[in-house]
Amino acid sequence: MANVSLTPSGPPETVLPVDPPEIQQLIAEIFASQSLDRAKLLQLVSLVPRSPSAWALYGRNGQDTLECYAAYRVGYHRGLDLLRANGWRGSGFVRWQHSSNRGFLQCLLGLQLAAELIGENDEAERCRLFLLQLDPSGVPQDVQKSHA
Repeated sequence: MANVSLTPSGPPETVLPVDPPEIQQLIAEIFASQSLDRAKLLQLVSLVPRSPSAWALYGRNGQDTLECYAAYRVGYHRGLDLLRANGWRGSGFVRWQHSSNRGFLQCLLGLQLAAELIGENDEAERCRLFLLQLDPSGVPQDVQKSHA
């Protein structure tokens, strides 16, 4: 069960549950490989199609901009479903500092950047604003570098 904390000083904060250990291991193997193993990447998304982390990894390794855009869009919507299932009610913080939130946030950031590349500027702007609403501290530098 995720943690949704109410604070007297502001909106609630949602922390998504972590992926199961076997999924974390598969993600680590894909990251650690010297070259992208597309079969492992497809296996990952097939095993856990509801995992925003899996879709974020797929989006980062898409073969072209449209494939990246599609993967990030799926991950974003799967992430919204997961947030709602864990107590999020459409507003409140979902912060980068919690590693379990990063898959969803990376999908939203990737969607923003891919939308810009294909000329979907309205969507890119909505994503940019949503990211700031979810975590006003902004995108961490390590994440910015990995999406550059």
